Parts: sequence; structure tokens; C-alpha cells
Amino acid sequence: MTSDGPTVGGWEIAEAVSEWIEVVAVSVIAVTVLISVALMARSALDGSGAARVFQVFKESFSRGVLLSLDLLIAADIIRTVTLEPSLENVGALGLLVVVRTFLSWALVLEAEGRWPWQSAAERR
Repeated sequence: MTSDGPTVGGWEIAEAVSEWIEVVAVSVIAVTVLISVALMARSALDGSGAARVFQVFKESFSRGVLLSLDLLIAADIIRTVTLEPSLENVGALGLLVVVRTFLSWALVLEAEGRWPWQSAAERR
């Protein structure tokens, strides 16, 4: 495939950027797991109950996964819009965004016990 866009060493800049964003997203997930386990262990050592220990893990892990999902969506948008802007790819991107949106909602509901559009006061 011949590239018409700006290139760096034969690679399109957009492709390289989207790949690096994906690497960052995967790294965020890996670091999130380590941090979440460390926070959970610290909470357990502080004498917190099992429910609190698990809640600490869920909250910290969910935040990292949500950040990773946002980064992956950004990478998909860059790739779809700049590299292969076909109707089929835009449709696939739309489906990915919908699935990741529902996954994000489920993570917020699981971690915080509320829907993303609810305020803490509204939940009470």
C-alpha cells in the first residue's frame, strides 16, 4: 500500500501514533493491576474488612481500565479517520465505541455503585 500522507521512516505518522497509544493503554492496564494489588494489600494490612479491601481494589482497577479504554478509543479513531476511512471501518469503529461505552458504564456501576450520569447526592 502506497502512502499519500506524511511518513516517518516509511510508516505513516498516524499509524505510528495510534500504535504508541495502544502500547500506552496496555501499559496503563499492567501498572493498574500492580497498583491495585498493592493498595488492596495495604488495606488488608491496615485491618480493613474483606468488603473494604475488595472495594479498594475495584475502585483503583476500574479507574485504570477506564483510562485504558479511552486511550484505545483514541487510537481507533486516529487509525480509522486517517488511515482507512472506509464506510466499513467507520461502522466497525462505531460498534467498538458502543461496546466500550457500555463496558465503561458497567465498570463505573461496579466500582462506585452508581451510573456514570448520576451524582453521589442523587444516588442517596
